[in-house]
This record gives sequence, C-alpha cells and structure tokens, in this order.
Amino acid sequence: MDLGGKRAIVLGGTSGIGLAVTRQLHDAGATVIAGSRSQSNIDQARSVTSVGVSFRAVDVLDRAALVSLFKDQEGFDILVNAATGGERASGPFLQMDLDGFQGSFRKLWGYTNSVRLGAEHMAREGAITLVSGYPARKANPGASALSTVGNAVEGFTRAIAPEIAPRRINVVSPGVIDTPMFPAEGEAREQFLANATRNMLIKRAGTADEVASAILLTLTNDYMTGTTIDVDGGALLP
Repeated sequence: MDLGGKRAIVLGGTSGIGLAVTRQLHDAGATVIAGSRSQSNIDQARSVTSVGVSFRAVDVLDRAALVSLFKDQEGFDILVNAATGGERASGPFLQMDLDGFQGSFRKLWGYTNSVRLGAEHMAREGAITLVSGYPARKANPGASALSTVGNAVEGFTRAIAPEIAPRRINVVSPGVIDTPMFPAEGEAREQFLANATRNMLIKRAGTADEVASAILLTLTNDYMTGTTIDVDGGALLP
C-alpha cells in the first residue's frame, strides 16, 4: 500500500485505534498530522512514533481550532476522525442520567464539525473515515447511548456521502478492541475482555491494528463511499 505524497490528518490520532492509523498511514508513505485534545496523549504518542509524524493539540469540539488546522493543511488528502469527544454514558436507560446520555453525542458533534469544516479544505477527491461501533446495530442492555450515537454516525455518513462527492466518506465499526479505552490492568483487564467477547465467534478482543487496517482500506479503495465496514469478531451474528 503506497500513500507516498498523500497528506493525512488523524483526529484522536494519539491513542488506541487512532494511533494505529497514524502509524500505518506513516508506514504507507503519507505525511501525517495526529491531533488530540490531550497533551499527555500527544507526549506519549511522540515517544513511540516514528520521526516524520507531526502532532497538534486540537479539540474536535473547538471549531475555531479545527478551522485553523484545516486551513494550515489546505489541500490535504485524508481525514480520519477516531476521537471519542468525551465520556460515554452507560447503564439501564430508565435510570440513565439524561445529561450523560446527551453528553455522549459529543462524539457525533466532533465528527460533524470535522467533516463540515474539513471537507472544503481537502483535495477534491479526498477520503474521510469515521469510527462507529458494533452496538450501533446490536446493543446489549445498558448500551443505549453508545448504540444511538453509533446509529447517528452511520446514518450521517450515508446522508452526506452524495453531498460531498467526489470526496468519499466511510465508517469502520469495531467490536471489542483492546485499547486504552479500557483502563483496567493485568488480570482484571484480561477477565473483562474475556467476558466481553465470550459470546462472539472470535473469542478474543481485537487489536487496534486490525481496525486500522480496515480504515486504510476505506482510504485507499476509490470505489467505496457511504459504507460501513465491520471489524467485530462476528459480534453482529447470533
């Protein structure tokens, strides 16, 4: 996969899936700017990332900061947004804190901000990829907020794909992925991930690199737009 000469921006690009995308784009020859609202994530990513990747402190909810970034990189080819936007509410819906449920949509607002403000500064045939999650179409009890936001991300992508063409936009929908999103360590982490995947066809958590490779597919296959790719270990199947 050769992306030599391409310029990419990866929002949420300093941790987990986003960091894996940053690395894979760089390894494929792209010039990459990884954005994050967390300076500690930027510092950590810089320490483990190849020379040639640039970092930028930017919050996907800060429209002025996004505009500044996109204008600075006028004519860039690739935009990936893997930023969560903030905390995500979980638990029984009838006991759900409604402010928490509403706050979960910061992910969607971050995505809409980045696409709305970024597309006009991209190359005419640029490619955009967003990240959803399998609960969008198969929600376990307690995941109503996550599911609803994922549905919105996937619907948003299908709705705007015709409007932004010939730019392309797609979604990758991961299953349970072993990333820093799960803060437990050691045996507790292993047990949590084992429990979360025990009813799936592939009984293990996925890796950030496995999801990132699907994201790169959407960025390099010029015949894909408005679609969702599932990388979920069979989570959507019975």
